[in-house]
Order: sequence, then structure tokens, then C-alpha cells
Amino acid sequence: MMRSMVFRLLASALLCLVGGCTVKTQMPGKSFSGPLPPATPEEVDVARHLRAHVEKLGGEIGERNVYRPAALEAAAVYIEEQFRALGHEVGRQEFTAARQTVRNIDVTIPGAGGAGKADEIIVVGAHYDSVHGAPGANDNASGVAAVLEVARLLKGQKLARTIRYVAFVNEEPPFFQGPQMGSVVYAGRCKERGEKIVAMLTPETIGYYSDAQGSQRYPGMLAQFYPKVGNFITFVGESESEALVSRVVESFRRHAKFPSEGGAAPASIEGVGWSDHWSFQRQGYPALMLTDTAPFRYPHYHTSDDTPDKCDYDRMSRVVAGLARVVAELADAEKVP
Repeated sequence: MMRSMVFRLLASALLCLVGGCTVKTQMPGKSFSGPLPPATPEEVDVARHLRAHVEKLGGEIGERNVYRPAALEAAAVYIEEQFRALGHEVGRQEFTAARQTVRNIDVTIPGAGGAGKADEIIVVGAHYDSVHGAPGANDNASGVAAVLEVARLLKGQKLARTIRYVAFVNEEPPFFQGPQMGSVVYAGRCKERGEKIVAMLTPETIGYYSDAQGSQRYPGMLAQFYPKVGNFITFVGESESEALVSRVVESFRRHAKFPSEGGAAPASIEGVGWSDHWSFQRQGYPALMLTDTAPFRYPHYHTSDDTPDKCDYDRMSRVVAGLARVVAELADAEKVP
């Protein structure tokens, strides 16, 4: 244990020297290890809901983007219906992309903490489009399913801070990190309105896990000090969000009996900025993604084989149930880093 910790600290220091920037790989708390315990009744129920959402979005609807506008609209309508079924009022942010009207979808649950905390917002959001040529079950119906499930699990709870659930359009190419990326448009509006977003969490491709040795890969030097077995969820943010990443990992490790890793590093490192948290970080908001690491583990990434049967709903349920507890804890915390 001590040797592993020292190695990580040395590796982080070396990365800093090489890259001239801050990289943090050592996270607070201890990752769960060993056989997973039997699923709780709550986790069994969560798995059932996750499967239904992923099969609808990544199976029945399938590929959904501006190249298949009817499918993109069907996905948007489904998400709106699911939020309304929970009793929430649904908002839309429409804009034009590729000569089509597309939209972000959101739900705002006002905080009950009075002045100060109620004005602070925690965003839980994921993109609902899929890349051209792929049905996008894991990328990213799994993330949208997680957002819907967190909303269901926290329904009716009186939390101090405001919670905002968002489904973003246009995360995939050709819009990725461009002006018509849905989260870029959304985060820009948040900044213009002066909204106090204290944390943004995005589930991004969270459905694939493997117990095989060598199933996990990493960019560059990171491979030297992270696990080589892809059975964990990881929390990733840019260096500026190091405090949030550490806080979330520590909370998740207390609330979920599931393997977890985390890291904060510059967006220049491959994979660090590969989701909608990137857009919020550009506006100065603390943000992170939770992910199964996508192409560094998932063999069907951005292919026609990214279908609902590839997702492990039992393991996803452990992650999502833990995420809901993390969000609730952040919402009621004395301070969010």
C-alpha cells in the first residue's frame, strides 16, 4: 500500500516536471476491492431502470444526431417524457446547428437552503446524441440513463443547493468542442446569466467493465500507475477542478462498494477533456466526468457494435446509486470546493 502511494506521488511529480503543469492522481479514501457484494434491492431497481433507458435510446431509437434528425427528436422527446413522469417541469434551450433546430433539455430543482446555498447550483448532465454510424448505447445512452436515475432517486428530497439535470445535444463530432456543441451553448448561457454553478458532473460512457488483465489502457505515462484491469469507474477533471475531483472521489468511496479511481490533469492530456465538463471548465466552473474511460477500455467505442447488450447494468447500478448519494451530499455540504 505504502509503496503504491509513493509510486503515484513520484509519478505525479514526474508528470508535472515533464508537462510543466499540475497532475494529481492520488485520491482520498480507499478504492473498494474484491468481489462485489450482492446488489441491494435499490441497486436491483436502479439496474432495471437503467436497462430500460439504454434499450430505448441505444436500441429502439439507435443512432441519433443531426444526420438522423427524426431519431434525435425521438430521443429528446423520450427524455422530456421521463422527466415529466417524475413530476418535473422541463425546460428547452433551442438553437440552430447544421440548418436544424436542436435543443438542450433541463430540469431545475430549487434548493431549500435559503439565501446562499439555494443560489448555488449543482449540474448533473450528459449528452444524448450519438456519433455518426453508431447506436450509442454506452456512448452515451448510459450517461443519460444515469442522469434520469439520479433524478428519480433524489426525487422529493429537500436539498440545500439547487440541482440542475441537463441532457445536452451535439457533443459528438463535428460539433465536439465547437460553438454548436450543446454544452458549450448551455454553459455560455449559464455564464451570461451569472449563475453560481459550484459543481458540474457528467456521466460519460459508464457501462462497460472487464475483469481481464490488460483490459485497461491509458494515454502516455498514466499507464504506469493506474490499474491494468478495467473493472472500475473513474472521475476525471482538469487541473483547475482538482478540489472537486478529490471531494467527489472521497464521497463516492464512502457511499459505494465499487472500485474507483480519479485524477485531475490538463486538458492537453488525451481524454481529460473528452466530454461536456470541458465546456463548463471553459467558463470557469468546477467540473468533472465519470467514465469507464471509453476508448481506453471499451472495444466498441464509436462503432455500430455499441449496442445495449454491451452494457453491464448490475455494475452500472452500483455506480449510479453511489453517484446519487454523492450529489445529495454535495448539495447539503457546508461548502463545495
